[in-house]
Amino acid sequence: MPASTAKSLRVAVLADSDTRWKWGALTANRISPSEFTDSSESLERGESDIRLDGFLLRGRATPTARQLEEVGVRADSLREVTAVEFLREMTKESYDILVLALVGGGVQAMLHGLAHAWQGRARRPVVVTGYVGVVYEKLADGLLLRHGADLVLANSRQDAERFRAVYGGVGADASSVTEVALPFLGGAAYRKKDPYTVVFAAQPSVPESRKDRAYLLDRLVRHARRHPEREVLLKLRSKPGEHTTHIEELPYQKLAQKEDLPANFRLVYGNMGEVLDRTDLLVTVSSTAALESLHRRIPTVVLTDLGVREALGNHHFVGSGCLASWDKLDDGHEPAPDPEWVARQGVAAEGGSYATAFDEARRRITGLLAAGELPPLAPYYTPVTAPGYLPGVLARHHLAPDGSPLPGAPAADRAPSPVRQIVRRAARGAYRHGVQRVAPVIRRMGEL
Repeated sequence: MPASTAKSLRVAVLADSDTRWKWGALTANRISPSEFTDSSESLERGESDIRLDGFLLRGRATPTARQLEEVGVRADSLREVTAVEFLREMTKESYDILVLALVGGGVQAMLHGLAHAWQGRARRPVVVTGYVGVVYEKLADGLLLRHGADLVLANSRQDAERFRAVYGGVGADASSVTEVALPFLGGAAYRKKDPYTVVFAAQPSVPESRKDRAYLLDRLVRHARRHPEREVLLKLRSKPGEHTTHIEELPYQKLAQKEDLPANFRLVYGNMGEVLDRTDLLVTVSSTAALESLHRRIPTVVLTDLGVREALGNHHFVGSGCLASWDKLDDGHEPAPDPEWVARQGVAAEGGSYATAFDEARRRITGLLAAGELPPLAPYYTPVTAPGYLPGVLARHHLAPDGSPLPGAPAADRAPSPVRQIVRRAARGAYRHGVQRVAPVIRRMGEL
């Protein structure tokens, strides 16, 4: 281990949601050394000359078959696992690169679990992690939970500077921070469509309250009525009962059922890139879709109607030139993004720098693979540096403070029986029902 040859490269991706699977699989293709990758066009489709095995971490956000199909990224194999099952798999299989596409706590648990599982091994995979999009909250918390990977990917120059400052500020090694870009940017440059199409990119948890979400839906519908010559689309992330990276307690679909919708207003699903192909104006609160849109030079608006606030994430776009309100949009406003701001976000709206955005990561991985033997994984958090925090993070994934499986952890030596699979699906369904139906009712009762 690893098992690289002149003809093949073995890569594993562990993800805990549909969006992180998309990020992880596309990142795996982008960062693989150049001798194993094809053209930039094939990279955008998630294709290259590597063996890609996908693992979906079992949990509340485990993607459905429909969500995986919508993501559109293919793997040579793809299966659902628990944390302990995955760790045992990593002791049996030989990979060159491992991409951890998880929330911070999941990354930290896997780093400690892998360090324990690979004890005494002379060779191990290069371990890579990062973020699926804009980092606008819990910067220090999320970063320190990711520390210990060989590469911690930063999606922009701005993020790379912030990441190094956080690691350096606590005395942690910052050499793992590697500047790249979001792996799913691409697509054709913008050309005006007929009819003119406005797309609102919804987010599962921003904003959270029924009042705010109802307000945004109402303004979108009013915009459609005011501009009957336009096509107005509400781009949804998931269907009711499905979960993505964040919990969605009040799906827009349910709110829309009570509306008298105009003929030029539609709810749409599907791959975001395909929706952007027909977009003339992208509107959002703070979705990463804004960066995808800016990359294509599509007019892009980040809404200020609910304020510019850290809780909404739209504070990240201060200085972008994209901030505007629905009132301005109703009057025909189209923003002009600030070129310097855009460049600092890893978005190559002008010029061809995106093609080289992953060169440094490829160079570093090539060097690590050539080195053969790599040092043991060494996260910043240990039972010495964080004795009151780390054990709880690991226990959520059935791991002891030393990274070993806790007694009673799910077995990994056999596939789940049909009965166990049915029980798991029922349990996830019950959890989602509780989040989307029961919890909001309880909160409303508490506000009486």
